[in-house]
Amino acid sequence: MTATSEEVWALLRELAQAQKQAQQEAERRAQEAERRAQESARKAQETEHKTQETDRQLKELGKLTKELGKQIGGLGEKFGSFTEGLALPSMERLLRERFGMEVVSPSVRVTKGGRHLEIDVLAYANGPVNAAYVVEVKSHLREEGITQLRDLLQRFREFLPEHRDKRLYGILAAVDLTPALRERVLREGFYVARIQDQVFTLDVPEGFQPRGY
Repeated sequence: MTATSEEVWALLRELAQAQKQAQQEAERRAQEAERRAQESARKAQETEHKTQETDRQLKELGKLTKELGKQIGGLGEKFGSFTEGLALPSMERLLRERFGMEVVSPSVRVTKGGRHLEIDVLAYANGPVNAAYVVEVKSHLREEGITQLRDLLQRFREFLPEHRDKRLYGILAAVDLTPALRERVLREGFYVARIQDQVFTLDVPEGFQPRGY
């Protein structure tokens, strides 16, 4: 059957309309794709900015943490020095009256062959007593303080051979320590000294036998 001219024109109009709609849809999708691309670029830029800001804040935090650590360390050193100064008069009296020490020297530092030995308080006596005491002073005693004192006693005669014939003992003097740590110190054979009313006194059970080095 042959199509009439009106039918042909109607078909052409439908094709033109469909083509127009397809073109409009393509343009809409292109615009939507561009909008999404712009949105993605904006978010990526925001993310990069946030990342840079986070990095800056982390660096700033790192600087503040480092500075705070220095300040805390400084306070610890100052408090440690204060504790040692506070302990010295009563510790000196204790060493002289209780153990018969003739010489009491605070802050003894010895260097040999590039190696160092530091003792908070060293006391000794010659003659019949013939003994030496190494005192470590701690504001807050921790486990490593016990190890530190043991190490000092083991290296003592190497750095101070003039006292090699003396009996050698250790004293841990602390402002604050737990009952468990006190027991550890006593089991190690060290004297425990505690501060009460700004005075250090021995805190050992009756019959305590110290370990000699």
